[in-house]
Amino acid sequence: MLAFLRRRAPAAARIAASVPPGVRVYAVGDVHGRLDCLMLMEAMIADDIAARPIANPVVIHLGDYIDRGPDSHGVIETLSMAATPARHHLLGNHERFLLDALDNPARLEGWSAVGGLAALRSYGVDPGPLLRGRDPGPVADALREAMPPHHLAFLRRLDLMLVVGDYCFVHAGLRPGVALERQEADDVIWLRDEFLNHRGSFGHVVVHGHTAVPEAEIHPNRINLDSGAYASGRLSAAVLEGATVRIMVAQPASR
Repeated sequence: MLAFLRRRAPAAARIAASVPPGVRVYAVGDVHGRLDCLMLMEAMIADDIAARPIANPVVIHLGDYIDRGPDSHGVIETLSMAATPARHHLLGNHERFLLDALDNPARLEGWSAVGGLAALRSYGVDPGPLLRGRDPGPVADALREAMPPHHLAFLRRLDLMLVVGDYCFVHAGLRPGVALERQEADDVIWLRDEFLNHRGSFGHVVVHGHTAVPEAEIHPNRINLDSGAYASGRLSAAVLEGATVRIMVAQPASR
């Protein structure tokens, strides 16, 4: 039986943004193949809902479910089969890497360099030909064959952006000064410095991952939930209700 640590969350903070009455959002940061962290977070969310019932609980995952950590397959299986509470899943740059590699095997090498080897192995695909500089086509073929159809369907229907109340949820960030409807897909899943260094308003408080930090960060214009789960063993989530923000951290106990 697995043992877990449940880190005490800080007291709820107030921020100049809110979600509609009767709605509670659980926004979850980058999982990166850490099924153990994800399963603990799922349990923590279920416990929180049971302890504080609300009419409309919503779970939003911010992308980067795969790569680097040991069980990309298990993470996608879990997320693709979960039905309740209401769920939304956003596209991360690592899911984009995988989809691009399936469409164009020449991109497998680039994907493997940023953690894709772990994802390939989790699907039982031998990356040896790729590592030896051979034709990547057979590796892509093997991945297509190994991926259950519902995994690929899940990945292909991931959203770029979601707005709930005064919050905008994306994987990486928004380009300052650009309206939401005009944001470019590559920016939404890739931006860093221009977004992170912006101190002004984006029109919404942006909830994002993509850039790992030691602990979740709450800024006036954005909330960063990427706590580097694949390396740190800490998966962070923000609980947004009314005008308050709570941070939950799922951290499996070390053995």
